[in-house]
Amino acid sequence: MKGMMPREKLLRYGASNLSNLELVYLLVGSGNKQASAQNISRQILNVINHKGTSVSFDDLLSIKGMGVAKTSEIIALFELGKRYLLPAERPVISNTDDAVDQLKNIRDKKQENFVVLTLDGANRLISNTIVFQGTLNQSLIHPREIFAQAIEDRAASIIVAHNHPSGNTDPSLEDIEVTKKLEEIGDLLGIRVLEHIIVAKNAFRSI
Repeated sequence: MKGMMPREKLLRYGASNLSNLELVYLLVGSGNKQASAQNISRQILNVINHKGTSVSFDDLLSIKGMGVAKTSEIIALFELGKRYLLPAERPVISNTDDAVDQLKNIRDKKQENFVVLTLDGANRLISNTIVFQGTLNQSLIHPREIFAQAIEDRAASIIVAHNHPSGNTDPSLEDIEVTKKLEEIGDLLGIRVLEHIIVAKNAFRSI
């Protein structure tokens, strides 16, 4: 997935595998003389992270590079999302069971999927992103990709998780080593790694 443009990534892996910034980038489409699409997207994401579902037309229109037409399109999409797709409140992840509820999409996958749940200071879910697919290996799991989502979301903490297609939720040595490595990096960045959860179709375990 590394190096792919957002549209190609969406077509190949689905929207759930895109970061928040990549999703906004697809909505923005292209930049203009005032600002690049990437800069506009970052500014929009900052506003969304700060104001949540209360983002207004004026909030977006005030961003350099945003015009009335593009602002109208994005606000209309947000409104449809609020009416049909989004829960009234972001779920609070207060324990392992709450986190596991957010992992239903990977529990019966035949390939390992590594997920990052980013949380705000009140333990409310910000995003749920698959950052890696394949056999979990310390040399393949890049902390940069894991914490990039947390930094982008301005998260206070994260929960990481992956599935075991075999159905056995016992942690491997690699699982334990990856967890320790992420906890160390999280401490340096000031982003707590609350737990690492292993899920299978009918069971789960927190490392």
